[in-house]
Amino acid sequence: MATIKCRNITFDNIQAILFDKNGTLEDSETYLRSLAQRAARLIDAQVPGIGEPLLMAFGINGNILDPAGLISVASRRETEVAAAAYIAETGRGWFESLKIARQALDEAEKYIEKAPSPLFVGSLDLLKYLQKSGLKLGILSAATSDEVHNFVENHQLSDYIELEMGVDEGPSKPDPLLFLQACQTLAVEPGATLMVGDSVGDMQMARDAKAAGCIGITWVDKPDNVRGADVVINQLDEIQILED
Repeated sequence: MATIKCRNITFDNIQAILFDKNGTLEDSETYLRSLAQRAARLIDAQVPGIGEPLLMAFGINGNILDPAGLISVASRRETEVAAAAYIAETGRGWFESLKIARQALDEAEKYIEKAPSPLFVGSLDLLKYLQKSGLKLGILSAATSDEVHNFVENHQLSDYIELEMGVDEGPSKPDPLLFLQACQTLAVEPGATLMVGDSVGDMQMARDAKAAGCIGITWVDKPDNVRGADVVINQLDEIQILED
């Protein structure tokens, strides 16, 4: 067990820390923006006029990505359903709309998935530091399980990350069941587990699961994006272990 301090907040008897991936450990802004823009163009080619409103729905304004927007925080399935709803508004059937959305996102991913997104500054150092202190570490992301696994592989994090958990079918954030399942897999109690994330969904999920605490990180200095956090940080190195 460890005592974790962030700014003026202390969390006692911590056994595990779960991290979100996109926007927390991984600087995925360029990738997500490109994914949304490419998918919107592909859908617009089949359903003319839908591209601009779809970009707004994804959370893209010009060349700026909203870190609280759909493409940033939703699961792949939720993104497909949201895009399909816009397509269905044009009078197409639901299953056809879903197919168009899914194929566009698949093709967009293939087109831009060349180089892995970089880690945020301090991510690797923090994971090494925490793991060395005996804490169990996991990733709990709205990305797919494959994306989480690829992220861990690409950045050679398997020595530090014990749990790689994404969302494929079933519940997504902020459903507390995800957090509870992650804790069960790590064999730790939710009340001894911290959540570190960059979205309101991360905070709400952890709170509803009775986690030991919620640490919100906002690299872009927008505390509203992590409303509900026990403490808000701007750099990962603000997470510190208090020595006995």
